[in-house]
Amino acid sequence: MNKSNILTEILGRIKPTMDEQQKMQKVADHIISLVDQVAAGSGLTDVSGTLVGSAARGTWISGEHDLDIFITFPEETSNEELKNVGLRIARQVAANADRFEERYAEHPYIHAHFNDFEVDLVPCFRVGSAAQIKSAVDRTPFHNQFILERIKGLEDEVLLLKQFMKGAGVYGSDLRTGGFSGYLAELLIIQHGSFIQVLGAANTWKPGTLIDIMEHGNKQHNDPLVMVDPTDPARNVAAALTLDRFAGFIDRARQYLDSPALEQFFPSLAAPISDAEFDIITSTRGTSLVAVVFDRPDVVEDVLYPQLFMLHSSLTDLLSRHKFSVLNSDVWAGDGEAVVVLEMEVAHLPFVKKHTGPPVWEGAHARDFKQKYLENRGLSGVYIKNGRYVVDVLRPYTDVTELIKNELHNCRLGKHVGASIRNGFEVRINRELLKINGEEFKIFLHEFFNIEL
Repeated sequence: MNKSNILTEILGRIKPTMDEQQKMQKVADHIISLVDQVAAGSGLTDVSGTLVGSAARGTWISGEHDLDIFITFPEETSNEELKNVGLRIARQVAANADRFEERYAEHPYIHAHFNDFEVDLVPCFRVGSAAQIKSAVDRTPFHNQFILERIKGLEDEVLLLKQFMKGAGVYGSDLRTGGFSGYLAELLIIQHGSFIQVLGAANTWKPGTLIDIMEHGNKQHNDPLVMVDPTDPARNVAAALTLDRFAGFIDRARQYLDSPALEQFFPSLAAPISDAEFDIITSTRGTSLVAVVFDRPDVVEDVLYPQLFMLHSSLTDLLSRHKFSVLNSDVWAGDGEAVVVLEMEVAHLPFVKKHTGPPVWEGAHARDFKQKYLENRGLSGVYIKNGRYVVDVLRPYTDVTELIKNELHNCRLGKHVGASIRNGFEVRINRELLKINGEEFKIFLHEFFNIEL
């Protein structure tokens, strides 16, 4: 199948049908009318609802029934009023939903389910320009306006790019994924003109690549990709994009240009790893898997994952200081548990370790070191290696699980992860990981080992 036929096939799968578009618009119009009615009933005639995001711009993929409806307040509204009144309006609107819950970002908002649609009801300030924003969400209406003025006729190209990014595992600017946002994908299409041209451009990217659609000239960013926000020049739209996701997209773009295939848009889904597969993989690799398992804090992912990554970083630093070598590591969170997974080259170390002191010529400091270990003899006498005093001493921890159990509380723990760990945690090793609840974790293990499907 040639490139043209592949893209036609893909669009046939991902482009919303007319019925689907009409249903979405009907639901959006209904919710916006509810926002306006509730606001008017409260005497707030200057508060209104508006649809933003890909649903408003015609760049949403079939089956993605997500709506972002902003409840806009005049700029002079106080933060406290926006928070309290905005949440009250959102609650009243969501009373008509199948179910809803309050979520918290910079301001609280409501996540609701209306029929088959997931709807975020988000209070924001209606400011004059993106440079005057009072909260992070205030710039979204400006993104909406900018894209709507330029995307006409390019919507299908955006759909192709988004689906390709999903297939490559690099779509999503949430802090768990660290990939490309929908807005960034739209801007790339506006800049380059088509899906194929974006791939061609990506084939030339290097870390530090700058794209400045409106030629604002702002280069004050140090990220793998810099897409200057056309509505707010101080902001990099690609700030959430990690180096690995950036490189992953370049790799997949090059692969598609060399050998286009339908499967690159719809890769096979990983299956849960079986007990037998786990045994074969770990025995073949000859490594030990260690997991720190604790109750998942009840917070949204963009609050949870930075804290999990902080714990992960601090934990690997701890292991490194004690000379335990980590081959691979990652974090995972399910409905009930959160996990840091570490693949160790070895789980046990010998009792002895070398303790290196100062150079012999460092006067009093060198003499003090030698005297200390003459009086408190280690496993060897004091000797000289590469000009420094050295002594062989007992290692404080020889077992990786004992190290983690005893020292985890000294790691950097975020507020919510720390509270959960203080309530209790487990350290599991090898086959004990298979007891972690849910098939999703076993799918995660499949991906952790980078198993070819």
